[in-house]
Amino acid sequence: MYHIFISHAWDYNNHYNTLVQWINDDGYLKHRWSNYSVPMEKPIDTNKKIKLKQRLTNKIALSNVVIILAGMYAVYSEWIDYEIDEAVRMGKYIIGVRPWGQERIPVKIQDNASIMVGWNSASVTNAIKQS
Repeated sequence: MYHIFISHAWDYNNHYNTLVQWINDDGYLKHRWSNYSVPMEKPIDTNKKIKLKQRLTNKIALSNVVIILAGMYAVYSEWIDYEIDEAVRMGKYIIGVRPWGQERIPVKIQDNASIMVGWNSASVTNAIKQS
């Protein structure tokens, strides 16, 4: 089983949905993964920052793969930054995914990713299988 946490910005929820679809469409991964992400449709129910951090940490701890969308918006996201720090602290396998057509990648993601892949289903699913 692959226990996956997908770090993403809700403003770019379509990227998250595409990644989930690619994993679900892969014949091998389809029934061999659990999603520990926090999608926009299932937010963590808390208004306290410390509680949110604890719940994110718990989700990352249960994961063996962390996928980070490497959009430049990640530079400005406190939560993506926190999720990267936690994944690194826990020694998680980090897959950085370069969104389609993007030339620049946030340095923090590039420096901490176990592997960087392009924006296509085969690259993402193969990186998960190699984790």
